[in-house]
Order: sequence, then C-alpha cells, then structure tokens
Amino acid sequence: MPAKPGDPSEPDAGRTTGQGDAGESGTEPGSYAAARLRLLQEESRSGPPRRAALARLTDDWLSSLFAASAREVRGAALVAVGGYGRGELSPRSDLDLLLLHDGSADHGAVAALADRIWYPVWDLGIALDHSVRTPAEARRTAGEDLKVQLGLLDARHVAGDLGITTALRSTVLADWRNQAPKRLPALRELCAERAERQGELQFLLEPDLKEAEGGLRDATALRAVAASWLADAPRAGLAEARRRLLDVRDALHLTTGRATDRLTLQEQDQVAAELGLLDADALLRQVYESARTISYAGDVTWREVSRVLRARQVRPRLRALVGGGKQTPERTPLADGVVEQDGEAVLARTARPDRDPVLPLRAAAAAAQAGLPLSPHAVRR
Repeated sequence: MPAKPGDPSEPDAGRTTGQGDAGESGTEPGSYAAARLRLLQEESRSGPPRRAALARLTDDWLSSLFAASAREVRGAALVAVGGYGRGELSPRSDLDLLLLHDGSADHGAVAALADRIWYPVWDLGIALDHSVRTPAEARRTAGEDLKVQLGLLDARHVAGDLGITTALRSTVLADWRNQAPKRLPALRELCAERAERQGELQFLLEPDLKEAEGGLRDATALRAVAASWLADAPRAGLAEARRRLLDVRDALHLTTGRATDRLTLQEQDQVAAELGLLDADALLRQVYESARTISYAGDVTWREVSRVLRARQVRPRLRALVGGGKQTPERTPLADGVVEQDGEAVLARTARPDRDPVLPLRAAAAAAQAGLPLSPHAVRR
C-alpha cells in the first residue's frame, strides 16, 4: 500500500540541518520525522555526510526514547548493529537494533521498555529488525547464526549502559578471531551461494546493488575478514567503490520512495539525474567499475584466506622434520618468466619486467590458459 502524501515514512520525510535539529525531536515521532524530512531534502548534503547525519539524528531520537522509558531498568543498553551500527543509513534503510540487558531487571519491565522503543519506530512505518538479549544470549546466538555474528561485528552503542555494550563488542570480536578458521570458510560459502543466485553485478542490466556479487554485501564480508586478523583486502579503490554503491542506493531510495536495492531499467535515468550524472549509461559505468573493484578485492582476499588456512593445517616443525629442513614452495613453469605457485600465476625469479615488454601479455595468457589468477604481487611488478 503506497504511503500517503506527507507520510513521515516517505524517504523525503526526514531532513534536518544536522545534529543541532535532533534536540527538537525529543521523543515525538512526528518531530523526528520532520527533522528527518528536512535532512533528506537538503540538496547541499548527500553521500557519507548525509548518511552519518541521518544516523546521528536517529541516535538522538532513540536515545531520548530510551531515557524516557528506562527508569525501571538498570544494566540495559540500546545497541545499533549491521548497517545502522556502521552509521550508514540510506533514506529507506531499516533499523537493526539490539536491546541488551544484564538479566537483573524484571522480565516484564524489560519487555515494556522494548515496546516503548519499538512501537514509535513502527508508527513511522520504518522497518525494524529488533531483538532483546542478555550478553550471554547474544553471544550464544552469534555462535549459532553467522549472520547475527556479522551484524554484531558492527555493534555501536546508542544509549544506556556503555559498559555492557563495550563488553559485548569485545567478546564478539574475540570470538570471531578465535573462530576464524571455521567461520571464514562458512562466510565464503555464504557469499558464493548468494553470487550463484544473484549473478555478477558488473554484468547485470538490472543489478541488485546489495546482494549481487561485487555488491555491498561482499564489501561488508571483506570488513569481517579484516576484523578476523587472518587476511585483509587490497585497499586501493575499495572504500571509494563502496561509497559509490551506497550513493547510488541512496538516490534509488529517494527516487522510488521504496526500500529497494535493485536498480531497474525504468529508474536508472532518474537515479542518474539525482546523482548529477548525464544518463543511465554513465550511472551503470560507475556501478560496474565499483563492482569490479569489490569483486577483485574479494578474489584476492579469499585466496589469501585459503592460503593462510592451508598453512595453518600443516605444523611447521613437523613439516621441517619430515622434509629434512625448511621447504620452499613448489613452482611449476607455465611460460617463459611465469610459474605457478600456491594456485596463482607468479613471475619467475629470473623474470625482468623492465627488460621484457611482452612479459605482461605472456603472463596474462599463461594464467588464462592454466585457469589461474595472476598474483597481486605479479600484477604490481
């Protein structure tokens, strides 16, 4: 059912001049909606500044709701997770919230507190993903559900007891790092299944900016890999690619008035105009370039994760004893100056790119014929 004209749930129904306007919203949904409308209507503010300002405005409103309702509950905190936890609110983004409590308060009081926060959000027509848990329950659920754990990696304190939020963040991060050898392969499988369903963003006429391979979900997965301390993504261009996709999603929300991530043909010219681009072709060029950057970073990162996990499976001391000393990686010739090592095409030790102008073409051809990726080090050389 379409929203009524002037409905505060509309994506253009929440503009403000910044954090200074948040104070006027208090606990009233209507005041928050009006401030939100002003923020989204400000032509001078877009991109990361607008997303951050929208998150701050929402923080202030939810904090006032919590403060007005939490008098009977001690040891509780309101925590933003997922995209809201990262401070990346698009005009029609849902709110991912966790009401965290230490278990000391009466169950009915905690439930009443939750209702006094959730219902004003629902009254505005804003989608809400919510949960009420103790730290132990949150930790247990994260251990059982990878998606919950990923959301908690971006947990951010909004209101209430800062200590309980900080303790949960530390525990979740420690669990993630300790469980990385098991969790990262599961995350990679999740990404591969999603790519199989949605396709590669860089080749789609009507791409899903979030779910397709090379989209925002993959960029978030790379953040999770980096948080594991096991591997890190190539940084060149990655932040800019992610920002561009978020900007396109913002414009898509504003032009359609819907919480959608699919960039359909009939909406592409409008989205391009919202972003100040010439036409749909210019828009898709930016989207595809961003997707290629994220996809490449994902390929490199997941290969590095596999390499590190393989190396961890072999005990170095045992390998040295069996092999009679330190073993060097096996290198199989592919072409003149190009060898295979660890599942990648790399340059031979005798290769001289500065004296062999055909080497880049030869390396690319050899890698393609062998079905191997060129190593990032070889590409840089």
